[in-house]
Amino acid sequence: MSNERIVIIGAGPTGLGAAWRLNELGHANWTLLEQSPYAGGLSASIVDEQGFTWDLGGHVQFSHYDYFDRLMDDLLGADGWLTHERESWVWMRDRFIPYPFQMNIRRLPREEMMACVMGLVRLYKEGPAHEKPANFGEWIDATFGTGLAELFMRPYNYKVWAYPPEALDFSWIGERVAVVDLERVLRNIFEERDDISWGPNNTFRFPKHGGTGAVWRACADRLPSERLRFNARVVSVDAKAREVRLADGSTVAYDRLLSTIPLERLVEATGQTELAPWAAMLRHSATHIFGVGLKGAPREDLAKKCWMYFPEMNCPFYRVTVFSNYSPNNVPDITQNWSLMAEVSESPEKIVPGDEAARLEEVIQGMLNTRLIESREQIVSTWQTRLEHGYPTPALRRDEALSQLLPAFDALGISSRGRFGAHRYEVSNQDHSLMQGVEWVNSVLQGGEEITLHHPEIVNAPRR
Repeated sequence: MSNERIVIIGAGPTGLGAAWRLNELGHANWTLLEQSPYAGGLSASIVDEQGFTWDLGGHVQFSHYDYFDRLMDDLLGADGWLTHERESWVWMRDRFIPYPFQMNIRRLPREEMMACVMGLVRLYKEGPAHEKPANFGEWIDATFGTGLAELFMRPYNYKVWAYPPEALDFSWIGERVAVVDLERVLRNIFEERDDISWGPNNTFRFPKHGGTGAVWRACADRLPSERLRFNARVVSVDAKAREVRLADGSTVAYDRLLSTIPLERLVEATGQTELAPWAAMLRHSATHIFGVGLKGAPREDLAKKCWMYFPEMNCPFYRVTVFSNYSPNNVPDITQNWSLMAEVSESPEKIVPGDEAARLEEVIQGMLNTRLIESREQIVSTWQTRLEHGYPTPALRRDEALSQLLPAFDALGISSRGRFGAHRYEVSNQDHSLMQGVEWVNSVLQGGEEITLHHPEIVNAPRR
């Protein structure tokens, strides 16, 4: 086995997955560098001053891989998890509609339900307006018809991506969006039936204690501590000398480098100016996370809900999670508290105005507008943060840019992987991200194929 010096930048799921696999295979000559004082990256969890636990976004655990499942069981143990049936809903027109929205339009006001059905009928009779969609916006119109597109798909997707659908590609869709079966939609209407079983995460699990971050802290704790360097911020990478320079002035030599930092930042850190035009084609959105700790208990219609989508403009958030429903230990005392966590997107094309106080006030008012809370007197704690890199946006020229960037870095002995390192939204969940690290190690040490990175359609296919 080669004894190459392997350096990993970033202790999120991808970096930890690579470190775990290296350790598992007995390759001891590796170092993991993390700029924060803790592990987890975008999957970390925070406990606020009032004792409420918050994740950095709406994370849940579901998996496409047996390896990932076994590791999760190993890290937290069989009794370290809570398993949930997904209850996700759309709030609009002053009512809850089951997810996926397009299968449950029977819950809409009659005129709007008819507009959605007529749009689908016209689509089936006349076909799409474009032979091949040029962008996500045209794909929406060609898949859902004008009624569903205008009522829900277009406004919601702008709210979540922070870019107009015409600026996005649609190659990422896969299992992420339920397309429409007209016969099934009509049957649901006539039989007055809710259709809620679709999707890969219709059951999921969540750590009993410590939020999602508990998984990644446990993973880091099981690795050789002498191989982990926290508070180690990378400022530059010398690809010719194969050396990483840190903010404290020290350097770390490598033979192979695995970077999980955002791809455009890797271009800057390495000084590969010839790659800058390709990196400029990539897009991402920022995410503002707001935690609202509450006294009492959720009312009956929220008591079992997991997360809810909000396409309308009477609130700034696109999704809210009843976070105390994931685990009773996410709040200081489940007999006296519950909690909501909201997410708001931002990009150069969708600015979030105001300072922190103003943004929090807008979220609270939005929770009142959408009847998630009844009064401000319920609130006992608030917390917020902004993640500059929230979503790796599947922009129109993303695949073209990646086809230049990733091989160019591979040729330099630098592999860019992970949610923002590979910049492929369709394989950027926690399980995908960890397996990108695992498969990279398998490729380096054993000649294995990186299926997750190169073949999302395979890993996202229904599990056998």
